[in-house]
Amino acid sequence: MLKALSGGTFRRDFTSSIVVFLVAMPLCMGIAVASGVPPEKGLITGIIGGIVVGLLAGSPLQVSGPAAGLAVIVFEIVREQGLSALGPILILAGAIQVIAGLLRVGGWFRAISPAVVHGMLAGIGVLIVVGQFHVLFDDKPLSSGLANLLAMPGQIFGLSNQDAATAFAIGLVTIGGMLGWEKLRPASMKLLPGALVGVVLATLVAFILGLPVARVVVPESIVAAVSLPEQGLLQQLMNPAILTTAVAIAFIASAETLLSAAAVDRMHDGVRTNYNRELSAQGVGNLLCGFAGALPMTGVIVRSSANVQAGAKTRLSAILHGIWILGFVALLPWLLREIPMAALAGILVVTGVRLVSVDHVKHLLHRYGPLPAVVWAATLIMVVTTDLLTGVLVGIGLSLLELLPHARRLGLGLDEDHRDDAHEVALRGTATFLTLPKLSAKLESVPAEHRVILNVERLSHIDHTCAEMVREWIDRRRGTGASVELSGATGRLRNLVAWSPIPSRRRVAAAPLPPASRSVDIADDAADNILAAALGRDGLANLDRADRCRFR
Repeated sequence: MLKALSGGTFRRDFTSSIVVFLVAMPLCMGIAVASGVPPEKGLITGIIGGIVVGLLAGSPLQVSGPAAGLAVIVFEIVREQGLSALGPILILAGAIQVIAGLLRVGGWFRAISPAVVHGMLAGIGVLIVVGQFHVLFDDKPLSSGLANLLAMPGQIFGLSNQDAATAFAIGLVTIGGMLGWEKLRPASMKLLPGALVGVVLATLVAFILGLPVARVVVPESIVAAVSLPEQGLLQQLMNPAILTTAVAIAFIASAETLLSAAAVDRMHDGVRTNYNRELSAQGVGNLLCGFAGALPMTGVIVRSSANVQAGAKTRLSAILHGIWILGFVALLPWLLREIPMAALAGILVVTGVRLVSVDHVKHLLHRYGPLPAVVWAATLIMVVTTDLLTGVLVGIGLSLLELLPHARRLGLGLDEDHRDDAHEVALRGTATFLTLPKLSAKLESVPAEHRVILNVERLSHIDHTCAEMVREWIDRRRGTGASVELSGATGRLRNLVAWSPIPSRRRVAAAPLPPASRSVDIADDAADNILAAALGRDGLANLDRADRCRFR
């Protein structure tokens, strides 16, 4: 936390927290309304998610708060069991999450295929765009992504409505200000996020011209919204219906949180997520939400992606956004009431578009073949047409197809050897997402100051999930100036050598290459998969022989 308060990161975290706060306010209240509870319930969850979970979180740049993915479930709970049942359910769900984190099961979510994670992100991005498009016209999103998509032409043709046209113009001012600033801002002001500039610009235009557009609605009292558990709490906790619902909430909230954390990790190059700590932190947050009678929380990708894109560097940004929610609702509600809803929708539209990474699916197709690309597309389609959890489960199910050719040899052995200043990790067997937690833990345990030799001589296969994890691990070590050597491969990878332990541009002399062989064994393919993942978009095809020997 002391590091977060230093001058180098504080300014970025401060400005990012304002952007996240501006994005979170209407989402907290909107999700509460969609869940069938008063808007204040969502604000309480946002405050707890920011301040408490922000302090405890294992994913520093992830933002926690009420999630749209749980709105339908909460609505059913309130309708069938009453609002009073929500508190006990969240208390149980939070306790389950805390215990799961302590039992260290959170790391298994790292085994989720990158194709599934990016497909989830793309699907969420599409839903954001088609939903917030209607808010640009001061209208409300419809009940599903497909309904929002089909209704988009009607919004455009309905621009004869003066108020809708005015709101749309404010949204365009926000988007234009945001993108224009990001492209043209001077170097001396590079830390000022475009999203903040867009919101301020749109708010000033609406205020000065007195435009009749919808603005943020802030509740009068946040304290009155806190409702402590009623008498008979213990009997409610023993109710089978409440216990069953709590397990479902805990599973879905944990899945959304840790998948979101994995997605956030892929957006930045900073500290990686501690999944077990994050899971326990979410449990503490849901426990407090249960005692306060608020909504359930998860790690939320919309606010988290806005946090990363705004330039956040530490957990301080998430903490501050919770403080801003509390402070502004309590002390300065009039200021929030001047912000046009269309301006916030403009930020979310840009954020949603950026979540749909076509470059990533091209990377998957080029690097690993059609199956991961199909998984990406199927996950995206199912998230848009059904819901987030269904889409992720479909993606995971399709990922299992990659295991079929290796069903009889799914084990992965890991051996370590220390010699001089080198640390060798030898892989044998099959590296798939089922063994990813084991492989990841081993690689992360390698001392940072040692040169690493990654021996793949006895590795028969590596899937794209493990290969992407290895690529990310190599990139992080490269960023610290450490060296890695791929060894033990035969055929065309026989002469690969490591980087120099001291970062240098000096080329390492290559041994003569043997005549190319027409047959490439399985170990070659596995090693090639790792190398291709590590070398980035252009791959082996663009390397000459000397470059291949560097593996820099």
